[in-house]
Amino acid sequence: MSQYYDTNTTKAPVQEHDIIMRGRRLLDITGVKQVESFDNEEFLLETVMGFLAIKGQNLQMKNLDVDKGIVSIKGKIYDLVYLDDQHGEKAKGFFSKLFR
Repeated sequence: MSQYYDTNTTKAPVQEHDIIMRGRRLLDITGVKQVESFDNEEFLLETVMGFLAIKGQNLQMKNLDVDKGIVSIKGKIYDLVYLDDQHGEKAKGFFSKLFR
């Protein structure tokens, strides 16, 4: 897995974050810290680059490797939205309410 160095802190490696979409039906996402919540229409992931909300239809987690920070999602993808890093906690609370 690729890594880069965070220039804002000491020279500790930071996991790289990539999204690969295949035909709007399959997402492979790296750099995932945690899966906050998910159902068949929405996923909320915490990535090394902030929170990522994924919306679609018939969404399913195809693969999850917590140690490597890799998530694969299949289904029809409608929307990918990053939430502002500085407002992560506020956005997390907002999206937590949506996923209840």
